[in-house]
Amino acid sequence: MQDSRRLSRPIRSYRPFATGLCTVTALLLTLSAQAWDGLVEKQEFLMEEYTTRGGDTIAPVRVGWEAYGTLNEEKDNAILITHFFSGTSQAAGRYDEDGARGYWDSIIGPGKPLDTDKYYIIASDTLVNLNAHAPNVTTTGPASIRPETGEPWGLDFPVVTIGDFVDVQKALLESQGIERLHAVMGASMGALQAYEWASRYPEQVERLIPVIGSGMTDPWLLATLSAWAAPIRLDANWNDGAYYSDTPPLDGLRESLKLVTLNANHWQWANETFDRSWAEENADPSRSLEARYAIEQTLDDIATARAQVADANHLLYLVRANQTFMAGHGESLEAGLAAIEAPTLMLYSEDDLVFAPQSVKRTAELIAADGTPVKLLPLEGTRGHLDGVLAIDQAGNELSDFLAR
Repeated sequence: MQDSRRLSRPIRSYRPFATGLCTVTALLLTLSAQAWDGLVEKQEFLMEEYTTRGGDTIAPVRVGWEAYGTLNEEKDNAILITHFFSGTSQAAGRYDEDGARGYWDSIIGPGKPLDTDKYYIIASDTLVNLNAHAPNVTTTGPASIRPETGEPWGLDFPVVTIGDFVDVQKALLESQGIERLHAVMGASMGALQAYEWASRYPEQVERLIPVIGSGMTDPWLLATLSAWAAPIRLDANWNDGAYYSDTPPLDGLRESLKLVTLNANHWQWANETFDRSWAEENADPSRSLEARYAIEQTLDDIATARAQVADANHLLYLVRANQTFMAGHGESLEAGLAAIEAPTLMLYSEDDLVFAPQSVKRTAELIAADGTPVKLLPLEGTRGHLDGVLAIDQAGNELSDFLAR
């Protein structure tokens, strides 16, 4: 059994707007789960080498992970949480008493829908995690040092897919003796990973909970992701990805992150929060090109804060991983979704501007086509895509019931 509170190293917390080899400690071999106290520290999982689905070798691979609750003796109470595009493994809890809470803290913990008195909730940073320079993130990607050269990989790093994220997670779970998941749950890019888990490894997933995501990246989202990447490529400091010994492309990165934040929200939130207020009381945008509106300044401030810990190349690799996604990574969406056998609870927003609700509903239809139980549950709010994170507690009762079946 593993006590997730005994960890290798403390780290500081960083939580964006909206929002060491791993040590397995055998303690207190009992069937009863211990209550989670809300504080968590990160551990590091190391693979000496990993071969991508494209056939390239990455050596070594490190990803950070954390867990809430206790893995039982049978190792059959694990729930994997897979994170969104700009997220990290911090799904719940705090790294210190004054730190920010994880993005789904409202549903993870003792007595909550994802009850840490019953379940072992585990989450990891993905490969090429956006927040490569955050002190609470461990990830391997273009910013990592390549042992053969002693320099960052840069664009020599292999292109990786959502499937590669999943396969590294699978290795992490296997290192703890976990061969079957009680459930896998994730939002947005996390939903893509959840679909991939259930499609590629159906015998290992008992329940599937994709949130604000569909089974394939459609052409509209392909173009949206391309727009997110464009400012970085246009920044002269990007230098075709070779900027680690020079000035990083922070201007382009900030503009990219501004687009990510804007698209993840909804016009209802923007209009209700800002109206047409000026950023500065005496700076009228109708009289100066330098003057700004409040919403412009707010998005700039958010992007500036995020850029302090993000990496431009990592964002580009994440964009490509999301663009290439199709459940099962096979020849057709129908085949990829037909492979899913786990009962599925899909949470979505009718106002989502990233994953169109029509695509989510089509995904549900294809999963259910061969008799797999599927339930669609809308989340209400004014944040659009972000309601999958901020309004998740609306689904609390459904989640509790679904996990208990």
